[in-house]
Amino acid sequence: MKKAIIIGGTSGIGRSLSQILFDNNWTVALTGRRTELLDEIKENSKNKILTLRHDIIETDISDIKMISLFQKLGTVNLVVISSGISDINQKLNWEIENEIIQTNVNGIAKIYEFVFSKFKKQGYGHLVGISSIASIRGNRHCPSYSASKAFQANYLEALRCIAKNERLHIKITDVQPGFVNTPMAKGNGLFWVAPVKKASAQIYAGILKEKKKIYITKRLRLIAWIMKIAPNWILEKI
Repeated sequence: MKKAIIIGGTSGIGRSLSQILFDNNWTVALTGRRTELLDEIKENSKNKILTLRHDIIETDISDIKMISLFQKLGTVNLVVISSGISDINQKLNWEIENEIIQTNVNGIAKIYEFVFSKFKKQGYGHLVGISSIASIRGNRHCPSYSASKAFQANYLEALRCIAKNERLHIKITDVQPGFVNTPMAKGNGLFWVAPVKKASAQIYAGILKEKKKIYITKRLRLIAWIMKIAPNWILEKI
């Protein structure tokens, strides 16, 4: 039986994906900040899903939390990092910017580093990070969010290059969703908003195929291409 860890699995994509893995006979462990939701998930699974409270901004104890999960599971085939926060902040309120940076950059990078090093020692593994289509270009509505997602996407690409260069049996997947119907999707005029179940099902299918990059939904591949070539004056008006 394959084993998976979901970081940030109490709601949204993380929770939905953990249920898909569980339903497909994976052994699943997940983390999150909200104890009441962790207890609910554990109860619904009849204690078959392992849960652990962890806020990824607590980087000083992040390794301890991850070691605990790996020890309980033994070997781990898959780790999905689904944690993250966003907010509309064109006025650049520093408290908001800093919270996003601490979570989406520092917290995420610490988990990436630990998991990659652990997989290297283990000899294999599949690391999946959920960045965003927003990683492609800067966004005036949420500056730190788009910048932090660019950090994640580039970090994952760098890890893939390391694995390839060192001939490691480590797979790296960057999931780049557009708008998904979760509390993370904020703002007016949202388009092509994907249901959580559809998004997580497509992510699971991509994981099984060990894809390097997954656009959610699939038609977002076109949007990604347009964003890459769009001139600055268009982005400034959006």
